[in-house]
Amino acid sequence: TADTSTSTNSPQEYSKTDFVMSTVLSEKIYGTKDVTQDIKEELDKLEKEQLSWREDSSIVSKINADAQKGTKTKLDSDMTSWVEDSLELAKRSNGAFDPTIYPLSSLWDFGGDNQQVPAREEIDAFLPYVNYQDLALNDADCTARLAKELEAVDLGAAGKGAACDAALQAYRDAGVDNAVIAVGGSIGVMGRRLTQENWRISVRDPDKSVDDSDAGMGVLELSEGFVSTSGVYEKYFEQDGILYHHLLDPSTGYPVENNLLSVSVVAQTGVLSDLLSTACFVLGLDNSLSVLEHYDAQAIFITRDKEVYITEGLKDRFTVSSQAYTLKELQ
Repeated sequence: TADTSTSTNSPQEYSKTDFVMSTVLSEKIYGTKDVTQDIKEELDKLEKEQLSWREDSSIVSKINADAQKGTKTKLDSDMTSWVEDSLELAKRSNGAFDPTIYPLSSLWDFGGDNQQVPAREEIDAFLPYVNYQDLALNDADCTARLAKELEAVDLGAAGKGAACDAALQAYRDAGVDNAVIAVGGSIGVMGRRLTQENWRISVRDPDKSVDDSDAGMGVLELSEGFVSTSGVYEKYFEQDGILYHHLLDPSTGYPVENNLLSVSVVAQTGVLSDLLSTACFVLGLDNSLSVLEHYDAQAIFITRDKEVYITEGLKDRFTVSSQAYTLKELQ
């Protein structure tokens, strides 16, 4: 049980940096005991047992293996919820986000041992197997099924957000009132800091290395909630002098070509903020607004022209700190 006594135990700050889901995990909590080390184990398990298509034993890998056999896969409650959110967003975004992107993402293998630009014939051959409408979710018995044997699921766009959701729940269960966690480009915060101020979250300058001392281009203030960023700088490689980033357009099979460098989305769950940042990057600024409105989510769009557009709900919560960027009004 959580220690709720405060008379003798005043909250302390505990922080930890680690590596999880192929990215940096950083935690800061205020509580009467240090539970940071438990989180990494929980998130490693989340990746291994549920989300990673690279792990043969995960539920996602099982869905993909069962597609080859034409059978359905039993899901746990978390996975049912993630697949449900993914399919709902796929419909709302007209497929700009598609959880069945795996046949294409595996060809490009961003961040893997074999990343390269696939032959156009390969991309054309696998494009028909990217179709979220072929992923059937049965809520009644918590099962999922893919219609064709070459189809496969990749929930990478939800992974880091799901990790933030799981971490904040674990903190609450341990009696922690104030916490911030970052898993790569996804951040979750709960409870104002001990000073009763909002958390101040640095928004990355897409043109700068994460190691730069001034890698931020703006500051977002949040008291509760989640923010996730999808940007061209996260995973990419260069081939024949051209940079290819990992945000693929499911309709073409190639990296999205628009005027955006990054999109950060503030939403009520980590999974939604993560999924929406990917969907909005693919949709582009104008086409994202109605989708964001439906989910009661807010966003920061950074363009290649160094212009920054923010939705109405962030007007008092986001400030540009870099002179290289100009805040513009959404039309």
